Amino acid sequence: MFSSVHQEFEAPEELKDTIKCFWYNRRDYGEKLSEFTVLPDGYAEIIFHFGSGCSISHQGILQVLPSPFIMGLLNQPALFHAQNQLEIIGIRCFPWAVFDLLELSSEKTENGVHTFEHPVAQLQTILTDLIAQGKIKEAIAQVEQYFLKLHENITADSLLSKAGAAMRKNKGAISVNQVADSAHTTVRTLERKFKQSSGHTVKDVSGIMRFEQIRNRLWNAPETPIVELAQDFGYTDQSHLSREFKRYSGTTPAVFAREAKKRKQTLSNDFVAFVQA
Repeated sequence: MFSSVHQEFEAPEELKDTIKCFWYNRRDYGEKLSEFTVLPDGYAEIIFHFGSGCSISHQGILQVLPSPFIMGLLNQPALFHAQNQLEIIGIRCFPWAVFDLLELSSEKTENGVHTFEHPVAQLQTILTDLIAQGKIKEAIAQVEQYFLKLHENITADSLLSKAGAAMRKNKGAISVNQVADSAHTTVRTLERKFKQSSGHTVKDVSGIMRFEQIRNRLWNAPETPIVELAQDFGYTDQSHLSREFKRYSGTTPAVFAREAKKRKQTLSNDFVAFVQA
């Protein structure tokens, strides 16, 4: 069994159109190389990591990940490996805003992981020193100040912000036409801007947001009837929900609920690294 600590820090008002929150996670995996699965959710993450490092499994081959890297919007589970102590500072971003914020291309790569060159990497040395001293809040403050300065140099796209707000309000259970209406634009313009900014369609992002809500509900209340979830989240029926859930998680909601019940008994209320309820 491994130990873990997780803390989340609210983003300042000036960043809330781009960043959901900052977070810190520490896990001790022991001496053996351990696997952990990251499930899709509705966010992109900028990840700084410290300690023994981490790797991602791609087609059976382990790829060592630099720090920082971007975990873009996933549409299927990603398998990571770590050992000994792994500490992470994450910046949880809206997927339609993260690449514009960093002034990078949103061109997709395998498994939704992007390695990139950017001045933000200069934070690594400062953060490593602070983490080594256990100064978590000070490390988060450094990251926050950096992104506040970065944000000053970009102009947030109000169309995307309005569209994203509508999707979040409806927890992904909203049609593309309704999203376009909320953003006061056409479906064609909305889809073009979404694809450019995130590498995904509006339907892609909405579907993953909706999956995330159901995943969280089943994690917190595994006994919830699947038919009830289908009704609450606007699926045509229970079978429709099950198909979509399996598409993103690789398993059915019923199996996930059973596994969640088992894991909660051993892990308390914890979740896998990067993905927090």
